[in-house]
Amino acid sequence: MDLTLFDLDGTLIPQDSDHAFGAYMVEIGWADGQAWAARNDNFYQHYQNGTLNLDEYIEFATSVWRARPLAEALAARSAFMERVITPMLRDNARALVQRHLDAGDLVVVVTATNEFVTELIPKAFGIDHLIAVKLERDDAGRYTGRINGVPSFQGGKVVRVRQWLEQQGRRWEDFERVHFYSDSMNDLPLLEQVSHPVATNPSTALDTLARERGWPILKLFE
Repeated sequence: MDLTLFDLDGTLIPQDSDHAFGAYMVEIGWADGQAWAARNDNFYQHYQNGTLNLDEYIEFATSVWRARPLAEALAARSAFMERVITPMLRDNARALVQRHLDAGDLVVVVTATNEFVTELIPKAFGIDHLIAVKLERDDAGRYTGRINGVPSFQGGKVVRVRQWLEQQGRRWEDFERVHFYSDSMNDLPLLEQVSHPVATNPSTALDTLARERGWPILKLFE
């Protein structure tokens, strides 16, 4: 059995689910239109530049929906999945995942987007396992806007994968081959950790690095 890890945004889907969920909050009137959208865009640019303050972003990104009754927020998430995410799904991305599932790999999505936004998305690819940014909840079960534990962001992805494997009674060393598909330089720590990195729909910087290091380059959305 191989271990196969997939980044989500820009890798399995052609857009950023976190940014898209923020845009959806504006679309349905939960967020304050132009000003909120501009700040959402600014955070996304920082992510692309590798300069994102994740704590600040999580507080901001969750502020609209966590102020709503949970049932209402969950309904909005389901509608977002149907209206925004489902049209993003591509047959070749699904086929790539399916090849690894058919080979008997242990397949996991590892994303820097929070668990609330991403919980439903891996299932659309037939993937049962998700490592995402965990959100803190208070004693009443309300989301606080803070991160719980190590975020699966940049080097934290390596930490979280190892923690997740331990929870499954496994170790990194149990796998002869560990694959990781990603589009982003933010994921360089995990790309460097695995035996089989694949630059997938890579950013310009990652494309350049992959060519220098002889990593495979895969483009799913052209």
